[in-house]
Amino acid sequence: MNSPLRILRHTLAGALLAVAWAASATAQPLRGGSVTVDHIVALVGGQPITASELRARLAREPLPPGAPATARAERTREALERLIEERALLQTAQEAGIRVSDADVDAAEAEVARRNGLTVAQLREQLPAAGLTVDSLRSHLRDELTLQRLREREEARARVSEAEIDAWLRERQQPRDPAQVALELAQVLIAVPENAGAEEQARARQRAEEVARRARAGEDFAQLARQWSQAPEAAQGGSLGLRRADRYPTLFWEAVRGQPVGSVVGPLRSGAGWHVLKVLTQRHVDLPPPAVTQTEVRHILLRADNEAERAAATQRLAQLRARIIGGQTSFEAAAREVSQDASARDGGRLGWAAPGVFVPEFEQAMEALAPGQVSEPVVTRFGVHLIEVLQRREVALTEREQRDRIRALLRQRKAEEALAELAREARARTYVEIRETEL
Repeated sequence: MNSPLRILRHTLAGALLAVAWAASATAQPLRGGSVTVDHIVALVGGQPITASELRARLAREPLPPGAPATARAERTREALERLIEERALLQTAQEAGIRVSDADVDAAEAEVARRNGLTVAQLREQLPAAGLTVDSLRSHLRDELTLQRLREREEARARVSEAEIDAWLRERQQPRDPAQVALELAQVLIAVPENAGAEEQARARQRAEEVARRARAGEDFAQLARQWSQAPEAAQGGSLGLRRADRYPTLFWEAVRGQPVGSVVGPLRSGAGWHVLKVLTQRHVDLPPPAVTQTEVRHILLRADNEAERAAATQRLAQLRARIIGGQTSFEAAAREVSQDASARDGGRLGWAAPGVFVPEFEQAMEALAPGQVSEPVVTRFGVHLIEVLQRREVALTEREQRDRIRALLRQRKAEEALAELAREARARTYVEIRETEL
């Protein structure tokens, strides 16, 4: 499908986080209930950074209660320096011709409202209580989107060769440090009571050896765990979850280290009893997972360019959703009838999609749905959507797909390095005046 949704992922997470913290930290009441008077703490190229902005940044990573004054002063200095660098980067982005349209800011504002369970009008009504205005909210969003576009530009410029990918892979083959290993094990535990006699211990060991034999012969390990394991995770097929290897018992890590995926190890004796283990995942923490969950999805899109159109589209799609859920029409028929996306002729089908294909607002709503569920109206930069998940599947990545994921990771790292260098250069050439930082 040539849907406009199939674009490079661009996230509003930073923008939403910044606004959320700004909303919670900007207005600080004094003992008498009044609001702290805002003041300028620094000028960057003539542009002010206010105390409220610095408080908002500090609130993102609060120090523990009772932290010494020296730690608070150092955290304040670091937060102010980051704000100065960001302000200098914004000026660099503007000089480079990077612009964010009002429509993009509208979509970001709508997403902030949606995540808080509000309409845009309701969000705006609540801004004064948080010490914000509509203009300051939209200014926060525009700045964050501008910085995101600058990051995207640097990522697009980064180049990664096949030789770089090969070298990166070689460095991560067979890691010895358990902190560098992503490990997922499943287990069957045959418990042995602390006061068990010799005969009971022998029976437990014999049962564990039988489970191991059957697992190595190809029987489904998850079913064996559900049938025989006495561990808490037995009902989940024995899976102990994906975690760093150093968070597993040393007994387990030493037994499975270097074993290929699918290996059955044991029985191993611990204080709890006999363990039979199966290696589900073992790879360097930096390597992408060998498989990906794909989602088959379809949608209905109503385009909207302003708040009034978004409100009308949201109301119309909410009514349409009620009809679909009530069985008065099908999703496919509704998509063919009203959707304004190119996928309408296919009943709204967007096909199978891997993570990262859709814009974040769409993808987050999609990931929250079980197969067969229809979302509430979802606002993105393209308009307002209804989303239905049809089914999901696990698909193994080909070698080329794995290398493409590594290429994307290396490109992102190069972009981060380039952005850090840009920030240093922008900071060096921009006039900065630091004033009183007392909050």
